[in-house]
Amino acid sequence: MAAGIRGTRGTRPAEPEPDREGPQPDREGPEAGPEGPRTGPEHPATAAPPRPPLLRELLLVTALFLVYKFGRLFANGHELRAFHNADRIWDVERAFHLPGEGAIQALLLHGDGDALVRAANTYYAAVHFPATVVFLAWLYWRRPAHYLWSRRVLALLTAAALALHLLMPLAPPRMLAATGLVDTARVYGPSVYGATPETDSMANQFAAMPSLHFGWALMVAIGLIVAGRGRLRRLWLLHPALTLLVIVGTANHYWFDALAAAALLGLALALVRPPGEAPTDPDDRADLIDAGAVPRASAPRPAEALR
Repeated sequence: MAAGIRGTRGTRPAEPEPDREGPQPDREGPEAGPEGPRTGPEHPATAAPPRPPLLRELLLVTALFLVYKFGRLFANGHELRAFHNADRIWDVERAFHLPGEGAIQALLLHGDGDALVRAANTYYAAVHFPATVVFLAWLYWRRPAHYLWSRRVLALLTAAALALHLLMPLAPPRMLAATGLVDTARVYGPSVYGATPETDSMANQFAAMPSLHFGWALMVAIGLIVAGRGRLRRLWLLHPALTLLVIVGTANHYWFDALAAAALLGLALALVRPPGEAPTDPDDRADLIDAGAVPRASAPRPAEALR
């Protein structure tokens, strides 16, 4: 009995094995420090770029608009070429069996009243430019990265359109007798063009291809879909769809004008890096680092510090 008691007293309970790796930090929360939780630097792919200076952007956008506006006027005065090209475009569309522009205009002129066609003329005259300005302004304040991307795409699209206007003047279908279409803006109003192209000092009426009404509207829809977060954001595509019906139904553009604008926009989108994609050019990355959009990489530690 005593031996059993002595044996029991001599047995020590097993001590827990020490943790050789040391205490593990909490992996689900930020590392705590004397001044509160500490977080690491934001990932470059998710870092929001700083908003560009407002005055610089206003001057830049205004300069681009003026260059385009006066560039279109410079392309004016090629009436014979414009009508020759219009005849060719009309014949090619018929060869491809595209639906006639007259069918769309008949929908606007259906019925005894002129409310629908006047609404289409108003949409053509009043929505195109203000909608694009509001689109850029919203992106500037809410999505700076998407603003820079959209502004660059629109600038490339507009420059390419101006080049095509210079190379291929084109009379709109409302001026081509073979189409049998009505100049709805002149007959029903409102109109943004002069009575005759020769005396119109505010616009070049022989710059139908490509249709920037459609090109800009399509980019507005794409930009809002990419920058938006709602489930219904694809409904923005109704804007270019309605614009297409308006520009064709009012006889301001051919189907091919919209196709040309869509092709140029696709080329611009392919050339401009979309927002959120990490830059591969060292110079571009250096600019983002200087602007504070991308954190500087930490300096490598010496080998002794890693031991």
